[in-house]
Amino acid sequence: MPYALLADLVLVGHLTFLAFVIFGGLLVLRWPRAALFHIPVLAWGAWIEFSGGICPLTPLENRLRRLAGDSGFETGFIEHYLVPVIYPPGLTHAMQIGMGVALLLGNAVVYAWAWRRRH
Repeated sequence: MPYALLADLVLVGHLTFLAFVIFGGLLVLRWPRAALFHIPVLAWGAWIEFSGGICPLTPLENRLRRLAGDSGFETGFIEHYLVPVIYPPGLTHAMQIGMGVALLLGNAVVYAWAWRRRH
């Protein structure tokens, strides 16, 4: 399988994972057991934001792109793909912390709603 295709598959998987981090709490409204999968994923996403770290999928995609003959990219996944579209230029660590807080607060509201509906 060509490396460029593998890199694209990693990218799609990364986007899917990111969407689940952000919106996975909404699944709990319909399927409460989804929380068993979502809470660890949410914790990982928040940790990456708070620590300023890079998801391991980013270096994997970079490596595959280099093997395919591309140059890869130096920044993290969010900075490379989403910041230019969604966030203002010059993402700072303080902004990442804000995004992590918003991620946790937004999901806390959804989980509180789900808990209230069940009880």
